[in-house]
Amino acid sequence: MKTEFRKFSCLKSLSRDAAFYVRKIINEKIEEKGCCSIVLSGGKTPVFLYELFADPRFASKIPWERIHFFWGDERCVPSEDAQSNFNMASTAFLSKIEIPRSNIYPVRADTDTPDSAAEAYEKEIKKFFISFKHGSKRVLPGFDLMLLGMGKDGHTASLFPGSDVLDETSRWVLPVKAPEAYQTRMRITLTLPVINISQHVLFLVSGREKEAVVKEIKDNRKKAAELYPAARVRAQEKLIWFVDF
Repeated sequence: MKTEFRKFSCLKSLSRDAAFYVRKIINEKIEEKGCCSIVLSGGKTPVFLYELFADPRFASKIPWERIHFFWGDERCVPSEDAQSNFNMASTAFLSKIEIPRSNIYPVRADTDTPDSAAEAYEKEIKKFFISFKHGSKRVLPGFDLMLLGMGKDGHTASLFPGSDVLDETSRWVLPVKAPEAYQTRMRITLTLPVINISQHVLFLVSGREKEAVVKEIKDNRKKAAELYPAARVRAQEKLIWFVDF
């Protein structure tokens, strides 16, 4: 696995460079196999990147009908709620581009129980990879591009320090309860076994308060992995950190 750290002066310049990186991966994967699967991150950091996706100067150069969007995690709220990761991405770009609705795979986190929502999303991912990419012999999925963020506590997706979910080895999607400090505690998250077989992983990290954690991960990943879930993330081809500090 190749790991790279790229530093930027601000979130906007980080996002612009990330947009071109995403487009590069999209073009490579479509040329290679005809489609591209992307996992979207939630939170505030990727909003400007997503808005760039909707910019006509960018959007017109992307074959959206060949791209399939998933989510790394979701809060257990209605899809129209301000806390919803799906709602954020939909508002920022998905509702503004010409893409088949069948290419968008939100987590149905507001239906039934968190356990059943996680199980349903896991089944949907399996169905996608059997149908679109690897055929029936493939056991685990392998997303082409995983977009991730990181909190100041080192969490990524909804994988928090000390969570039992970090030790999962077989399930692809699980319900999880965030620490008390977080506004929306019940969530659905992809697990490390699925994240770590993604071809490319792109971390988008903004905010000086996260600098010390990133430095620990960069300088001593093995030790940092004991404290920060983000340090446990791997990629099959390339792992890149885009930071603005």
